[in-house]
Amino acid sequence: MKRFFAVVVCLIMAMPLMAQSGRKIKTLFLDGRSVHHKHWEEWVAPLKSYLTETGRFELEHVSCPAPGEDISTFNPNFKKYDLIVSIIDDEVLWLPEVRKRFEQFIRSGGGLVVIHAADNSFPSWPEYNEMIGLGGWGGRNEKDGPYVYYNKEGELVRDNRPGRGGHHGAQHSFQVQTRMPEHPIMKGLPEKWMHAKDELYEQLRGPAKNMDVLATAYASPEFGGSDRHEPILMTIQYGKGRIFHSVLGHSRDAMTSVGFITTYQRGAEWAGSGKVTLPVPSDFPAPDKVSQRPFKE
Repeated sequence: MKRFFAVVVCLIMAMPLMAQSGRKIKTLFLDGRSVHHKHWEEWVAPLKSYLTETGRFELEHVSCPAPGEDISTFNPNFKKYDLIVSIIDDEVLWLPEVRKRFEQFIRSGGGLVVIHAADNSFPSWPEYNEMIGLGGWGGRNEKDGPYVYYNKEGELVRDNRPGRGGHHGAQHSFQVQTRMPEHPIMKGLPEKWMHAKDELYEQLRGPAKNMDVLATAYASPEFGGSDRHEPILMTIQYGKGRIFHSVLGHSRDAMTSVGFITTYQRGAEWAGSGKVTLPVPSDFPAPDKVSQRPFKE
């Protein structure tokens, strides 16, 4: 009888943890004007679908006002959520009180996912630059922080030389190299895998504080690249908050890459919950072959 009651007590104590592990990650999806990408609205459907199809995320969608519209109408209640996913590429700052609440949300343990051109945003917002680790364009240069890359000897370099922040060569498919295989997002992924035709962001600059480079890609001079292994996937710790930053995803076609889909889903789960339960799919790309899943509305 004592053993029976002990088992019951253990089950009761475990119930909150069981419920928590099964709870969906409350996610706010943010979009709005893209300074550098006129086709940004094409990104919305696949990026939302890739999260909801996992069963791990509960999404709400808010759009930032377009140029000329009243920015004061943008006032999300960030505290309602576990995770924010942003594809906003804009230089128009949110109102100071909104920025302050956003900073507090992340600093207190909220999650953030930054996809592709969202790292072009808000060059004059220091806290945002710290959250994303590295950014480009918008006048970014040495004042914003170092270049970060792997050299040909496999060493991580922080380079403070003067120069612009942000560049990419011609679009092409390229190989991604895992740099932190034991990180929960990367665990189980191959050391090298091919990504579909995309922009390969390079020469990004930023504070790079509390930042881990999960994966890189070689920016070949053949396509106008830097001749360096540039950060492709990153995580950043901001206070208690977790940020996943992927530079991939310039087009819908690039977003059909199974490597992009998998790292986006797992990165979002990690940022929103601190762990990764989503498996690596059987069609994950090989080191020499792109794998894509056509997106259907």
